[in-house]
Amino acid sequence: MHTWSTYPERALTQEGTQPDPTLSAWATSAAPAYCRDLAGHLIAANLAFTRKFGRGGSMPTVESVVQLVHPDDMPAYASAEEELKKPPHQVTRIHRWLTPQGWRWMSWEETVLLDGSGTPAAVRAVGHDITRQRLAEELYVKLSRAVEQCPVAIVITDADGRTQYVNPKYTQASGFTLEECLDKETHVLREGHADEASYTSFMEAVKAGNEWQGELSRVGRDGSKMWESVQVSCIRNANGEITNLLCLREDITQRKRLEEDLRQSQKMESLGTLAGGIAHDFNNLLAVINGYAELSTMHPNDTSLHQKSLREIKKATQRAIGLVRQILTFSRKAQVHFAPVDINQLLRELIALLSETFPRKVTFNMSLLEGMPSLLADQNQLQQVVMNLCVNARDAMPDGGTISISTSLLGGDQLSQKGAARDKKYICLQVSDTGIGIPPEFKARIFEPFFTTKKGSDGTGLGLAVVYGIVASHHGFIEVDSIPGNGSTFKILMPADAAGGVVPASSEVSSFPEGTETLLIVDDEDAIRNILRTAFTRKGYTVVSASNGLEAIEILSDRSHSIDAVLLDINMPGASGVDVVRTIKAFRSELPVLILSGHINTDTRNVLEQLGQADFVSKPYRLDELGRRIRIMIGDKPREYVR
Repeated sequence: MHTWSTYPERALTQEGTQPDPTLSAWATSAAPAYCRDLAGHLIAANLAFTRKFGRGGSMPTVESVVQLVHPDDMPAYASAEEELKKPPHQVTRIHRWLTPQGWRWMSWEETVLLDGSGTPAAVRAVGHDITRQRLAEELYVKLSRAVEQCPVAIVITDADGRTQYVNPKYTQASGFTLEECLDKETHVLREGHADEASYTSFMEAVKAGNEWQGELSRVGRDGSKMWESVQVSCIRNANGEITNLLCLREDITQRKRLEEDLRQSQKMESLGTLAGGIAHDFNNLLAVINGYAELSTMHPNDTSLHQKSLREIKKATQRAIGLVRQILTFSRKAQVHFAPVDINQLLRELIALLSETFPRKVTFNMSLLEGMPSLLADQNQLQQVVMNLCVNARDAMPDGGTISISTSLLGGDQLSQKGAARDKKYICLQVSDTGIGIPPEFKARIFEPFFTTKKGSDGTGLGLAVVYGIVASHHGFIEVDSIPGNGSTFKILMPADAAGGVVPASSEVSSFPEGTETLLIVDDEDAIRNILRTAFTRKGYTVVSASNGLEAIEILSDRSHSIDAVLLDINMPGASGVDVVRTIKAFRSELPVLILSGHINTDTRNVLEQLGQADFVSKPYRLDELGRRIRIMIGDKPREYVR
């Protein structure tokens, strides 16, 4: 408390007296200070106050300091005034005050001054402009709320990837609690990377100061697969040193599902355009098979004719087998699986199919660079890219023309302007046509979903959009060059498989090994059972057969039957092949099983693999292939199981 005798205004107004040093300090202080009576009228103020709230160094023209307080702050001001009347008669209040430059946040430390009799006579206030601090606090609160309520999962780690903060969206999406992330040092940044090598490469990139972004998949705590778009960047201190890593993770599972549905829909549309040609080709093959079969029947004693007929029938069936496999590979909804692909071989097989199904007035010209490295890609999606580009080229040539397809190899330094990695090789797939070309006003929009220049219902506008999405998911690029009236050229550039090398040509072995073991053949088709029984019996095997799953389970349950291996169909009435496998795994787990099926969907295959079934052969098959696979499976003890 201060008595009236030390009241600054009284001392300052007494002329001819020696000024008190403390009063001089009050008057020249850099902090604004003033004295007022209990009604709020100004009694005295120092120079800093007049400069802050007055004009030209003069006192502000107000009757009461209350007039300088922001109207919205008046309730708080009145409340503090009541506190000031109570011991110890000191308060600190923060309000907005009006200055010639606008409203400023001021923090005032106020003290009641007493007169000689101890009665409150005035109030002394010393203030500080805290506008910048206040705005910083408000900004911090806004940023804090934005991060806490952000719909994107946010993670902050130290420079080594140890978690320091996760927002509520992350805990909600991941299933981890904040305590698990912090106390158990959960490496959040590791989530989604396929292996340790991928994670190490990622950490090296961000520690070097680079921004990283990509799409990662992981399994949630409920067992479901989810996809996230992940972006990681560095946080640096004032010296430019990396102190933290900022990770943004956005759930894109629904988008990925829609993209997959879009691709599948467009796949079926493209396949539909080939239906007429496929039917024509199959009818030709059936005509060949039926014709030679009738010739053999008409001339039962002509051995040379029989041999020729059998050779031609076998050639026709092999062509039919290849055509069926191409159609199934293209049309089925398979999981994305990246593996080394021989791009030249894929093009040869696919163009062979297209050349037979496209109109005869459309011709193909191929120029493939030999000795190409493999391409790390999903084969089904790569087939779809080629199919869509060729269908697009065909539609651009209503009167016929030529589709030219070529492959080449480029260095990353030649594509650096596109953001390609300089140390990588890129495979270039080029598809050109002699069609009508793309008008300049449409060229920038051709990859937009549902954008089409085709009239009526001839196109959905999804083909090139799907191509763009697939190429982007393979970390590739697309170039388009087109002149109206002179055709179009699409260049697909995708990184080669660095570890794959050149894909070797496959060698065909035609030997059918002999054996003396006992085989159980399970298939509901009598003709297939008879063919397999004849083939293996003639090679020295003993064959037991079953026409359905229930019969097979009964044979396997009887320990008197000595069975060394099982050839098993999957789709059968009654007990399915899956039921038979379950029985074998439960009662004869050591027994090798070879699955023979024309088509196994993803769910069934997953169930079989979970049961430990690893050997599959697709129908139609070569008998010598079955013989070699059975011999490898049975082998010599201990048996070797191969996929």
